[in-house]
Amino acid sequence: MAPASSSADVITHEIETARAWHGDGLTPADWTVPVPAACVKEMDEAIGRLRAASPVPVDSLTPSHFSLPHCTALMQAARAKLLDGPGMAVIDRFPVERYAAEEAKAIGWLLASLLGRVVAQKQDGTRLYDVKDSGQALGYGVRRSVTNLSQPFHTDGPWLWQPPALIGLFCLAAALDGGDSRVTSLVSAHNAMRARHPRLLARLYRPFHWDRQAELGPGEAAWATHPVFASVGGALAARYYDDYIANGQRLAGAPLDGEGADALAALREIVDAVEHRVEFRIESGQLQCLDNRQLAHSRTAFKDSPGPARTRHMLRLWTREEGTPHIDGQRPL
Repeated sequence: MAPASSSADVITHEIETARAWHGDGLTPADWTVPVPAACVKEMDEAIGRLRAASPVPVDSLTPSHFSLPHCTALMQAARAKLLDGPGMAVIDRFPVERYAAEEAKAIGWLLASLLGRVVAQKQDGTRLYDVKDSGQALGYGVRRSVTNLSQPFHTDGPWLWQPPALIGLFCLAAALDGGDSRVTSLVSAHNAMRARHPRLLARLYRPFHWDRQAELGPGEAAWATHPVFASVGGALAARYYDDYIANGQRLAGAPLDGEGADALAALREIVDAVEHRVEFRIESGQLQCLDNRQLAHSRTAFKDSPGPARTRHMLRLWTREEGTPHIDGQRPL
């Protein structure tokens, strides 16, 4: 039986913010941030300096190493859409085709660093995470992000002490076919649960077990325990990934209670509804940024070309200000 929660912890009113949107209420203009020529020039100059210097790891770079006033303004505009707008921004675009792979990664890293503190995504300290088909079969410790399979709606790192606040996906190369992005509002999903299933909404504020995806320290449990929804300073904070809960309950040896199963099924029906989402393709040189605590995202399956000429390759970056840069926010890198 899931522990009871105080009714004071549950947001019982309609949440009215710019992130409480439905798909038909947004157009690409609401989330697109055009890249001025001055920003491209700044990055050209930054890459030129890197070419002239001794090689350094991309994740050792900081924006202060370069003159980036226009790029700083660009990311401030993106941040405004993330925090005060729909919770999503697509920066469009940098000409990554003119750069080597590590140089393009440096651009993604610098842009994300202008958005917030970039943190680790794995126990080994990885902060630059390559999203591409590795050829591995999906299994324990092998995330969908390194396959060409479709991904259901989810938030990144839902098992963590503090999931990333903002996430970036910088497109180094688009797929030959597929790999389209879908985004939906968990704020709107919460409002719909309140209207249709108020009793089940309260269950989503009580704990579930989440699969930690084998990102474990010695002797640590393979699961973590968190609710789907929480009220943090009166604002909604959401975690979402059905598969991780199903696996987490199994790993914990704790069958999911009936009310929990019903609540997740009701929420899934709302989240998966076509009318609630927006869908678009991320093209090479675009940076997709999302509020990871109030929006969920997914992707369609994709197909690469037989050779290396058209291999889908995204660079994923997480930002979070709480705790340390370690994946769980409580240890040094």
